[in-house]
Amino acid sequence: MSSYAITAFGVIAVGFMMVMYALERRHVNFVVAFAAGCILSSGYGFLSGAWPFGIFELVWALVALRRYSTAREARRTVDPVSS
Repeated sequence: MSSYAITAFGVIAVGFMMVMYALERRHVNFVVAFAAGCILSSGYGFLSGAWPFGIFELVWALVALRRYSTAREARRTVDPVSS
């Protein structure tokens, strides 16, 4: 993969991650989308040779998935009909 393709992938992945983070308060599904963005950004980190960035983004993905699970459970407890 060329360095331009890796850079373009990184810009798209990080941009997607940032937009999903900004939208997290609108719906719980944006939290899981943010986690997906973190995984994509992690892939960019590993592809570009910045493995510490790749590892930290994987950790953020796990944190986001945990937040998604907690938020989804809280939503189900508050409003069992809409789940």
